[in-house]
Order: sequence, then C-alpha cells, then structure tokens
Amino acid sequence: MNYQFTIVVPVYNEEDNLLRVEKELLAYTQIATKTTKILFVNDGSKDKSQELIEAICSRHDAFDYILFKDNRGLSAAIKAGFDYTTTPLVGYIDSDLQTAPEDFNLLLAHIGEYDLVTGVRANRKDSFVKNMSSKIANGIRRAFTKDGMDDTGCPLKVIKTDYAKRIPMFKGLHRFLPAMIMLQNGKTKQIPVQHFPRVAGEAKFGVWNRLLGPLMDCFAYLWMKKKYINYEVAKQK
Repeated sequence: MNYQFTIVVPVYNEEDNLLRVEKELLAYTQIATKTTKILFVNDGSKDKSQELIEAICSRHDAFDYILFKDNRGLSAAIKAGFDYTTTPLVGYIDSDLQTAPEDFNLLLAHIGEYDLVTGVRANRKDSFVKNMSSKIANGIRRAFTKDGMDDTGCPLKVIKTDYAKRIPMFKGLHRFLPAMIMLQNGKTKQIPVQHFPRVAGEAKFGVWNRLLGPLMDCFAYLWMKKKYINYEVAKQK
C-alpha cells in the first residue's frame, strides 16, 4: 500500500495500554484522511510491552515497530520514529491515549499550508499540580523560544517528514518541536483537540521533568538557535 502518513507511538512499560492502543489506532486507520501506518518505538521497556507489540504487528500489515537496546527517553524515541519514517507526513501520539487518534484528521486538514500542526489540549483531565506545572513550563518555554505555542507538550502532532528529519537530536526535544520547525523557516499552527484521563499505566514525568528540566532545556535551545545552520538548495545537477 502507498502510505502517506506514519503515526509514531513511543512506548515505555505500557503493557496495560497496548491492546487498547491497537484497537483505537486500527479504528483510526479506517477513517483517516491519509492512508496511515503505525510505528511503535519501544524505548527499552522492562515489562511485556515488546511481546504485545510483536503480536499486534503480526496481526496487521499497517503496524511496524523498532526496539531500542536500552531506555533512552521520550525525545530519543520520537526522533528515532522520525528517522525511520518513509511517508511524506509523520505524527506522534502517546501510548497512554489521553488524546484521541481521530483528532489527527483535524490536524491533517491544515498540514498542506503548514509544516507542523500541533494539538492544544482543551479541558485537560489532569491533576491540578500537573496542569499548573505544565502551564508554568509552557510560559517559560514560550518566553525563550517566541514560538507562540500554548501547549507544546500535547502528544498529538503532524509534521512534514522532510522537516521532522532535519530536527537535531537532544534530550527535551519533544517540548521544542514547533520551535525547531520555525528554525527551519517552517510554518506552524495549533488546533484544539480532546483530552482524556489516563486509564491505565503510570505517568512517566513528574514536577521535575515539567519545570526544572524544561528550564534547562531552554538554555540549550538558545545555544542551538545561535549555532543552527539552515540552507536551501537553489539548483542541483
């Protein structure tokens, strides 16, 4: 099949969620506005996630996976997903499914004019502490990057693959995807999407990850922005 869109699904110890992920993403492929395939990136899970992933992929031609030798973190999993994508468009969703796969169609409706379209979680169903720490972290990041994004932590994004593959690797990458597209002179847009409580598994990030980590990452981003090389080829033989 000539696939047009790859959904990257980072996985780390999500055995309780994966059968639900299979069901929801399989249903989405039936209604997707672009022919869609799924790429699991197993970030060195210690539970039965890999066993389940291999069973899921054996059942469906549109499902593939890569397995990390060791745990390398969410940013590495997302970047690897981008690197292994072969379709013109790539997106990602968290395996906790706190966002809805069908909302990818909302983002895909705008990707022709833009190079990245990201969700903004409306009526977030998280704890007060999680919501407030995310709001503060987003404010800090926005002040540093001037990206104008309200919710870069939203785990629902669509990117033109050419842009995604040019994003340099660094820890904390997942918080800076719009800013990294803007460094390439790309256009970004945010769209409200649904948000749901986590129904299984455990969150992988605490207050440290959402506040102090992003603050340090902002300084790394400023250094990268100053050193970033961007070019366009005018002609080639």
